[in-house]
Amino acid sequence: MSATDDLLRRAASYAEHFDKAGLPMQPASRVAIVACMDARLNPYGIFGLSEGEAHVIRNAGGLVTDDVVRSLAISQRLLGTQEVILVHHADCGMRTFRDEDFNGQLEREAGSPPPWATPSFPPSTEDVRQSLARLRESPFLAHYGSLRGFMYDERTGRLTEVA
Repeated sequence: MSATDDLLRRAASYAEHFDKAGLPMQPASRVAIVACMDARLNPYGIFGLSEGEAHVIRNAGGLVTDDVVRSLAISQRLLGTQEVILVHHADCGMRTFRDEDFNGQLEREAGSPPPWATPSFPPSTEDVRQSLARLRESPFLAHYGSLRGFMYDERTGRLTEVA
């Protein structure tokens, strides 16, 4: 059985016991979370969330890309979120490669460079600060409520707020 087949079996079991059909489209907490896609980082578990409580936007590194800003603009302006939580983490895979090496590999194998950036970085509180600044500077986001950033430690499960 493939991993996808196993996940589909789990999805069928989830659907058999599904009781969330009445949830509104707007997240109950009015919070949007931007986090890394790392499988060890579980925003629902970390923050004790269930379906319908928050928007969770994930990508490699939890980077504030144009698509993250687009998603947050929709989340805020059309779906009522008023707070944003940014979560990066200490042992991020984005620090395991250099941009030029990865982009070169992609270009060699695909025949052209990727049309998107692959900014690797050393995960740090400074990167969280830079990401928060990018969000604050965006003219497309509604700047009300709170905007807070955190580092997650996958060894302890603890969050540390970045001032």
